[in-house]
Amino acid sequence: MLALSGCSTSSTTSSPTDAAKQPEASTASTPSGSKKTAELTVATVNNPDMVIMQKMAKDYEKDNGVKINFITLPENDLRKQVTLDAASGAGKFDIVTIGTYDAPIWAKNKWISPLTPQLDSMPGDAKSKYDLEDIFPSVRDALSYEKQLYALPFYGESSMLYYNIDMLAKAGVTMPESPTWDQVADIAKKVKAANNVPGIVLRGLPGWGEVLAPLNTVINAFGGSWYDTQWNAKLNSPETTKAVKFYVDLLKEAGQPGATSTGFTESLTLMSTGKAAMWYDATVAAGFLNNPKDSQVVGKIGYALAPSQAKSNNGWLWAWSLAIESGSKNKEEAFKFITWATSKEYINKVGEKEGWVVAPPGTRKSTYDNPKYKEAAPFADLVLKSMMNADYKKPTKDPVPYQGIQYVAIPEFQELGTEVSQAVASAISGKMSVDDAMKLSQEKAEKIAKDGGYKN
Repeated sequence: MLALSGCSTSSTTSSPTDAAKQPEASTASTPSGSKKTAELTVATVNNPDMVIMQKMAKDYEKDNGVKINFITLPENDLRKQVTLDAASGAGKFDIVTIGTYDAPIWAKNKWISPLTPQLDSMPGDAKSKYDLEDIFPSVRDALSYEKQLYALPFYGESSMLYYNIDMLAKAGVTMPESPTWDQVADIAKKVKAANNVPGIVLRGLPGWGEVLAPLNTVINAFGGSWYDTQWNAKLNSPETTKAVKFYVDLLKEAGQPGATSTGFTESLTLMSTGKAAMWYDATVAAGFLNNPKDSQVVGKIGYALAPSQAKSNNGWLWAWSLAIESGSKNKEEAFKFITWATSKEYINKVGEKEGWVVAPPGTRKSTYDNPKYKEAAPFADLVLKSMMNADYKKPTKDPVPYQGIQYVAIPEFQELGTEVSQAVASAISGKMSVDDAMKLSQEKAEKIAKDGGYKN
């Protein structure tokens, strides 16, 4: 997910405590006869796309007479705060930013409101303008439960490999469009030696939405999995263990120092400042690497599909999406805001004001048909190909009983993934061997399968 937090928070950032103190939205008349301004509280991840959304929301506030209070948090903190609020029904947040992993689980738990009834009841012109069919079907499916949509995608992503063209040229190597992980490792070692920078940056920060996002795609590529069709844990299988050892060894031999402190944000900084030769991560980063406002490597980046090994098409599928908490007292205003923030109109506004290279990607077919976007985004075709190749329903080489590419789509994965990520981080830092880390992970995965009733 990918995972998948970005840059710093904006000046509108509030603390979780502040969120609890937010006044309830109201349109009741004041003693003077005027109406109070309606208020919405939005909990979101602190990445660049969401920072842009906060800036754009100022116009929305003026046009609609609504005050938007943004609570921006790092991904791991966001997930804890939002889960607690949604599960308790407190309704401190009207709108929450969740991912493809969360949406069907939260829908089943009735933590978020179904959006299909409101979408169906939109006036004809508004419905046509929003154009739900324009959103990629794979993304819509991942955000649905029992044929109802529960969240609208703000941006979507797969994963791909970025590389510094000049650094690879200096090392005398070239990158194919569809590399294997063995080829990537060989190139990473050569460019590190030639340029005296990390040959590749990979996430090592604990958290199932951090290190496990890229690592799970490596496990899939090597033919590994979390479970077999009978829900027997497979985390210490030869294939899975080989993949984890590969990842750990690649970081040690060609990766960045202090890898267990490196998440999406830190990786983006290294790559965008020219301090790393390659980076495997979310396709959404392509826009930031090509934004002259923030990147020092504009025009120097090449792109390749998520590396293969025993299996191809290993790019993940994720969408940071906006949902309405069931406990919200402002559902009508919340629906208006999330349809605005996920609309064609919003994407066009970002393109015109902030630059088409940072327009929200990975959600709408029309974005990839837009000549302005295609001209500004040299990576557009490869991102589209990555999105189309991703199949969260069939993530592994061999059949498995779960869905999800960079996660296992069961409620218990939030706990399981967190613990496994900590064991993997211990292996990356050298505090534990990979074999021991995967043995602990295997035991935890087996317990989850039994306690959750997945395995008899």
